[in-house]
Amino acid sequence: MHIDTITPPELTWQHEALCAQTGADFFFPEPGSSVREAKRICGMCPIRAACLAYALEHDERFGVWGGLSEKERLELRRMPRH
Repeated sequence: MHIDTITPPELTWQHEALCAQTGADFFFPEPGSSVREAKRICGMCPIRAACLAYALEHDERFGVWGGLSEKERLELRRMPRH
């Protein structure tokens, strides 16, 4: 028996993400490890903006999302909005 995974509509963009094709190791490195390769891949990804928006909206605390590290997303959240 084959069971298909159902993806909620708000996550369908993830199928187009380059990270989905390369594996999570680059995007969730061990503490203190470089995120350079993850950022390089994100820089080429056509859905980088959607990924970052999702991470900010869902308060993702770990990994590289939309080309930004945990620390960079935290700094972005702290910036005053006009």
